[in-house]
Amino acid sequence: MPGFVDKPEPVQVPGLVHLHTGKVRDLYRDADGNLVMVASDRISAYDWVLPTEIPDKGRVLTQLSLWWFEQLKDLVPHHVISTDLPAGAPAEWEGRTTVCRALEMVPVEAVARGYLTGSGLREYDEHRTVCGLALPEGLVDGSELPAPIFTPATKAAVGEHDENVPYEEVARQVGAETAARLRQLTLAVYGQARDVARERGLILADTKFEFGRVQGGEEGDLVLADEVLTPDSSRYWPADEWEPGHAQPSFDKQIIRDWLTSPASGWDRTGDTPPPQLPPEVVEHSRARYVEAYERLTGTPWS
Repeated sequence: MPGFVDKPEPVQVPGLVHLHTGKVRDLYRDADGNLVMVASDRISAYDWVLPTEIPDKGRVLTQLSLWWFEQLKDLVPHHVISTDLPAGAPAEWEGRTTVCRALEMVPVEAVARGYLTGSGLREYDEHRTVCGLALPEGLVDGSELPAPIFTPATKAAVGEHDENVPYEEVARQVGAETAARLRQLTLAVYGQARDVARERGLILADTKFEFGRVQGGEEGDLVLADEVLTPDSSRYWPADEWEPGHAQPSFDKQIIRDWLTSPASGWDRTGDTPPPQLPPEVVEHSRARYVEAYERLTGTPWS
């Protein structure tokens, strides 16, 4: 089963207990029971965490998430308590670390789509549906949907695919009340973020959120968690280049996927051989796209 090409050893910090090393983030628990999330520069593609890192990526993801949490705070609470470095943490954690409330996570990727592409397009081409939701004829890659839709997915382990599931399956797993609240919040957050992005010349084609509940909290009290509206969890397109009928230029890791599947990489994604190191020009191009997304959305130069 694919996963990490070279799984890193976790950094050990006095007073912190290492809980998990994910595709991008390392997760710790502090003495107060809070979670400490550290966003690395790792990047994944085709179910592999690649051997090459993208400089500044973890800081961009963290700072952009923090910016979005602030924009959305009147719509939904979030899990961030502070961005102070824990005592004894290495200097390289600066700007990529958040201290967060521990939540009971809802085991669902809450996905909103306003445009047709990716796995939604593949299902549409076969069945004229996405997550079982019927869509009109005549849509193509990049088409704007008649209205945004909630298309949840089950959360996968490292090296496995998230799987799109019907809304009814979510209701069965988490209960009707939580499923309804999850759908309502997902579409509300997407709608607000889509409008903000549009003002900045970007199309937010789709995005995924993770929600949790404060331990011991009420049934309906969902909290926005993990990262939010970054190029890793969202598909952004330049509005002035949008042209339905083919794949759109984007601010995500499509650059890396394209290189990995090109003859230049010499890699067979259908085999068991891990992917190779990325060449410097692909690394720099990818870094530039992450930085550009941050600068265009926040209006602040990256430094």
